[in-house]
Amino acid sequence: MENSNIKYDPYNLIITGVGGQGNVMASRVLGNMLSRIGYTITIGETFGASQRGGSVMSHLRISSGECYSPQIAKGKAHMIIALEPTEAIRVLAQYGNENAKVLCNTRPIHSVGVISGEQNYPAQEEIQAWIRDLTSQAWFINATDEAMSQMKNPIFGNIMLLGALAGTNELPLTRDGFEAVISETMTRENVQLNLTAYDKGLDMLN
Repeated sequence: MENSNIKYDPYNLIITGVGGQGNVMASRVLGNMLSRIGYTITIGETFGASQRGGSVMSHLRISSGECYSPQIAKGKAHMIIALEPTEAIRVLAQYGNENAKVLCNTRPIHSVGVISGEQNYPAQEEIQAWIRDLTSQAWFINATDEAMSQMKNPIFGNIMLLGALAGTNELPLTRDGFEAVISETMTRENVQLNLTAYDKGLDMLN
């Protein structure tokens, strides 16, 4: 193993978002990055009406050697990566604790109820205040808008969040490790695009 320095063993990480944001891809890439350097990774996924913008959540349990159940126990998450802001609050309500940390994309995705006027979406300031109240540390980046403006495709927001995660120093993630994983399944052109997204996410956190 290149580096056994994880803060908790197992380290419990949840990636949450809605259908179409690339939640599952992000969890698989992250898991593969860590398994390449010797960690034991178990992944469990739950899907709502994902094709209709419903909730999608991936549990990753990262260990220096032990194999754990893929389901994180309630109240035991160490890190939550939220591709959609209100999903961070929903997950914190079940899996959060006073030591949990959150990395959150700030671009909202409105439900049908919000679009129709039957429900209200909280103000961004309120969401961020709630998240900070429920965590020990939180980072907020506008990954989706950055992906749109710089790369003309919002789907790269998930990769930007992986780059930002590397910048938190919570896990032993490297650019070389990311490149090695994506090079196994992507063309050279797509590898370069994803590396650009990863670098932008890292820069947005620093």
